[in-house]
Amino acid sequence: MEQFNVASFDVEEHHRIEAATALNCSPELKQDYARRMEHTTRQLLDQLADAKAKATFYIVGQIAHTHPGLVRDIHAAGHEVGSHSWDHRRVHHFTPESFRDDLLRSKHALEDVIGSPVVGFRAPTFSVMRQTNWAIDVLAECGFEYDSSIFPVRHDRYGVPDAPRSPFWVTGHSREILELPPLTYRVMNFNLPVAGGGYFRLFPLGVMRAGLSQNARSLPPAVAMLYFHPWEFDPEQPRLPLKRLARWRTYVGMHRTTARLNSLLRDREFSRAVDVARAIKASGVELPHFQL
Repeated sequence: MEQFNVASFDVEEHHRIEAATALNCSPELKQDYARRMEHTTRQLLDQLADAKAKATFYIVGQIAHTHPGLVRDIHAAGHEVGSHSWDHRRVHHFTPESFRDDLLRSKHALEDVIGSPVVGFRAPTFSVMRQTNWAIDVLAECGFEYDSSIFPVRHDRYGVPDAPRSPFWVTGHSREILELPPLTYRVMNFNLPVAGGGYFRLFPLGVMRAGLSQNARSLPPAVAMLYFHPWEFDPEQPRLPLKRLARWRTYVGMHRTTARLNSLLRDREFSRAVDVARAIKASGVELPHFQL
């Protein structure tokens, strides 16, 4: 199989980020963030169109109600619409039953807007972990074809460091689903996260490129899953009143993101995650199985 690169965007308003969960933002600020989210996402659509690139957008389900035109336009442009939960709560906040309700609420809201099945999922803050391994069973039961929530790194908020770095079948309690993990760079028996987000803003772009090159040399299927957020491309947005470390993590390097994405889009071809998942399944290539 060839190498696949996936550019994915986790679409949520800026006040929904994990670092801001304890904040009480005013309705006016939330409205401003919602307006800016739509504006910046449309700028990203233009950027992708200029590069003739296709991407996957994991969208918070509530946005299908508040910004249905944006969701329809993402789909109409040929990009994949996936679920990013209903209202951007980490999986840790749910039971299997309430998670199922949240999943289906988001899935159905997005499907009603685009008129097509939603088959891909990414958990907020990569919160499918060993503590929430039951989520795999629920995702499979709800008809999702693949997941992209397990980050094979060590982090204070997420991560399964011993998970495979390439696509694999992940098993929860009794069911399994295809997993497309975000890109990492293996250095000295350590998985360096280089897939996007704060790492894209903080590290030199050469670090992500090194991860992409290393991934291209790996055994097939070689899939480089990158991820970004629309708010990361809006350096003029109002700053949230975060504590020092969280503030640095959230806003470092934001002025570099648009140019860096343009550089990546010029250098490589990008596919939708759903197309990659289906190509892997159709190829019959044997993937590792991993018990979460």
